[in-house]
Amino acid sequence: MRLLVVSGIWPPDVGGPASHAPEVAAFLRSRGHSVEAVVTADAEPAPQAYTVRWLSRTLPPGLRHAKGVRLIATRARRADVVYTTGMFGRSSVATIAARTPIVVKLTADPAYERARRWGLAHGSLDEFQRSPPLSTLPLRTARDLDARRASHIVTPSAYLRELALGWGVAPERTTVLPNPAPHVGTLRPRDELRREFAFDGPTLVFAGRLTAQKSLDVGIEAARRAGVALAIAGDGPDRTALERLGHARFLGPLPRERVLELFRAADAALLSSSWENFPHSVVEALAVGTPVIATRTGGVGEVVHDGENGLVVDPGNPDRLAAAVRRYFHDDGLEAALRARAAASVEAYAREKVYGRLERILRDAAS
Repeated sequence: MRLLVVSGIWPPDVGGPASHAPEVAAFLRSRGHSVEAVVTADAEPAPQAYTVRWLSRTLPPGLRHAKGVRLIATRARRADVVYTTGMFGRSSVATIAARTPIVVKLTADPAYERARRWGLAHGSLDEFQRSPPLSTLPLRTARDLDARRASHIVTPSAYLRELALGWGVAPERTTVLPNPAPHVGTLRPRDELRREFAFDGPTLVFAGRLTAQKSLDVGIEAARRAGVALAIAGDGPDRTALERLGHARFLGPLPRERVLELFRAADAALLSSSWENFPHSVVEALAVGTPVIATRTGGVGEVVHDGENGLVVDPGNPDRLAAAVRRYFHDDGLEAALRARAAASVEAYAREKVYGRLERILRDAAS
């Protein structure tokens, strides 16, 4: 099978798709498939065992989009199937031109993401589905058409699958495929990692893109009110504003292996998002045995189970989040009980199992 992987972000970028896309490409190449990637990047990506073609983000948006469609279409004509984790609209237009089937991994509602970015919507993701602003009609129409013409849509959560069905996607062309747990291997002792990261006392960590979606202002305030340290790994457009809030220590972007060590060193992972799909960071933290304190949004509740492998509260309320943090550290035996169940809770998300199923979906689409 000849496969073209398309992603809007790529290492050293931070975020789920930046980890997922190269991981899928490497897995499928190891299975004997011919793999190529098309990505956008700030600078030329590091060499891989397969060809990575890239577009510079320094290009003006209109020109970058047009060049993206042309490049994807050109490479798609040489592929049996396209797998896109980003550049949803551009990939759809390009595969129509190339007459190549496309499998889409949805990581969000692209219409909602654009509406938020352009100031056309301000409510929650669920509110956007129920009563979207009229001004977002062109965005929603394009999203629905692109989603309906895809050969198959993969969603990491049942929550996002339900959204896609609401856009008119046929149920038989959707599959819930969770983000896989990372290969952990043998990590260094936790005490050693804590010393290396300079964790002195109870410490929460967050790793990911620093964007409005993550509501880290709420997370920082909750940690402050609970009297617990917070270390933040990652980068993004909100970093400068978040640094001004104080309290949290910013570590900058870290390679994935280092992120796993960070989660292992932490007392708990913190996720304060206002809207989510199925964040990679939650699975990564649990895989190394670290419980998660999170907001109940999107597909988070499908992997973080309150009182089993973490604690879950409603989003947007620093008092409730702070109360959960205090409960985690002060309820006798709670932290130890959650930690004991953390790694086992994501054993079903083994990489070979998840990507093996994705391989079958891609084969079916290609045929």
